[in-house]
Amino acid sequence: MQATIISGVETAKAIREEIAIEVADLKNKLGLVPGLVTILVGEDPASQSYVAAKNKTAHALGIHSEQITLPTETSEAELLRIVDGYNRNSAIHGILVQLPLPRHINEAKVLCTIDPDKDVDGFHPVNVGKMMLGERCFLPCTPHGILELLQRSGVETSGAEVVVVGRSNIVGKPIANLMLQKRPGGNATVTICHTRTRDMAFHTRRADILIVAAGVAKMIKADQIKEGAVIIDVGVNRIGQAPSGKAILAGDVDFADVVNKAGAITPVPGGVGPMTITMLMKNTLQAAKQAAGIV
Repeated sequence: MQATIISGVETAKAIREEIAIEVADLKNKLGLVPGLVTILVGEDPASQSYVAAKNKTAHALGIHSEQITLPTETSEAELLRIVDGYNRNSAIHGILVQLPLPRHINEAKVLCTIDPDKDVDGFHPVNVGKMMLGERCFLPCTPHGILELLQRSGVETSGAEVVVVGRSNIVGKPIANLMLQKRPGGNATVTICHTRTRDMAFHTRRADILIVAAGVAKMIKADQIKEGAVIIDVGVNRIGQAPSGKAILAGDVDFADVVNKAGAITPVPGGVGPMTITMLMKNTLQAAKQAAGIV
């Protein structure tokens, strides 16, 4: 039997409708409009596409959105000055600096300069530390989106064997931490696999929930998963180009190979991707409410 498709498109749509209602309510009752600024340095096509999508989504939800596009040669000092200016701008509640940055700019220094209360990407060490401790904070957007997908799809995580393939600071480490915490969408037993794992298939075959964020196209095959497992595929890999010029994408999981063995699976595209931007909007709304003293 074919796996149930966990649609990030449909889940994101439902969450965005909830956000839009709350944004309108804040504006009507308090005159408060959540504000987001996205800062892009350079001309990386993928980054330009991501930033454009974030701004489009913000406007559609009634969130005030500003985009700052800077040339590649912008100095680190200038970028830090701009970030600090938005730290002090009361109309802006969320600051996002699009990564990666040009090599001459220290990414860690830039991220640390963002006010933690405006760090809607959830990358500031203060928010990372709070996340690790299970305290209220801005959760990183992709892991947050994964949690929402699991919970809204009715997937039971308590007591589940979860295997995460990938140990990045953006996805692998935070989602592993969140799923082992004593919280809704957590209480799981978590294993992390990575490039030095000796027998990855031994671990992935044990997984009730398998989260793959390794950046390697179609690396997970049917013989590496358990019958009926829930598969969350975070990978987005360009494997070709259609005659129309549109990129052909594949996940880190060989969808065609596993779809008749898995119990549920996210597609690529249309799975985790739409959730990431949606959770950025949710974090921006949260930041505005916190700034207004609304808990």
